Amino acid sequence: MRRFARTLAAVALAGAVVAGTTGWASGTTQRAVTGPPPGSASWRADGVLSRELPDPGSATAAQVKVFFAGLSARERQILLERHPLVVGNLDGAPLELRYRANARALRASHDSRYTRLAASGRQILAFDPRGRGQVAEVFGDLRSARHVSVVVPGSDIDAGTFDRRNDVYGTPAGMAQSLYAETAPGSAVIAWAGYTTPVGLGLDAATGGLAEAGAGRLTRFTEGLAADGLPSPVVFCHSYGSVVCGLAAPRLGATDLVVLGSPGMRADDVAGLRTGARVWAAKDDTDWIDDVPHVRVAGLGHGADPAGEAFGARRVPAEDAKGHTGYFAPGTDSLRAFAAIAEGDSR
Repeated sequence: MRRFARTLAAVALAGAVVAGTTGWASGTTQRAVTGPPPGSASWRADGVLSRELPDPGSATAAQVKVFFAGLSARERQILLERHPLVVGNLDGAPLELRYRANARALRASHDSRYTRLAASGRQILAFDPRGRGQVAEVFGDLRSARHVSVVVPGSDIDAGTFDRRNDVYGTPAGMAQSLYAETAPGSAVIAWAGYTTPVGLGLDAATGGLAEAGAGRLTRFTEGLAADGLPSPVVFCHSYGSVVCGLAAPRLGATDLVVLGSPGMRADDVAGLRTGARVWAAKDDTDWIDDVPHVRVAGLGHGADPAGEAFGARRVPAEDAKGHTGYFAPGTDSLRAFAAIAEGDSR
């Protein structure tokens, strides 16, 4: 009876959203940024090294790694200076080179949204200024880390809100910093805002189009980490980010998937994710996401509740987390549990 009632609620929700597409819902529709990094056409045409450069649109991360391994330090620097946006976003390129390339690209930008990102000492692993802007930042020494985590955010996140000062633990930078501070030495955390997120609660948030595009980008990003010889990551997925992770799950190569405040993962249960990773779920009683019907009707909704018993995920204690963005708040049981998972706790 409860499931039937929730299905009826979902149908009502679908009707309300579809009926409103000429109003606020359509006004927030986003176009996903996909494809190779900006500047790829110039990169492909560049004969400065008298050899063919790997195609950013088709070369695998492993092929990119082999290419850069065959370059001298001078040749790498030439490519960095001529094509910083390509080098900085090219999965499989050495992470140290990507840091330098993205720092250069950010310094050259005149967009005020990126001023803080250009500050000295920040380790920016990806920076794409197209659309609302995408960025990934590393906290800790990724090269020497024994444990690596990746934080995937949900709606209303872009390069301008990546590290906003209000609602800190609802931002990828804030979540990643908090997790990094809670873990022991030897861990590194990546805040990954590398896909076009929904804005508000319109059709984008209720459907899977942006998540499908994001899943491809997340998969390629983790393939780049693997190609660079880094440990398999633990991936933390917040809100709509868990839809991205659910679609990417079979190809992520993660040791663990941890979802928090999830509207669903586009799967009926853990088996439906087709992953060898351990799957964890957290949801506190004050999170508004609990009022969202966890069903899929007429293309709307994201399916079963990962925090529900029937889904089969391991539960993360979250009783003292507050609201939709309180899971990484210092002092919470959820943050302590996240840190244990990030460090390889095999409970």
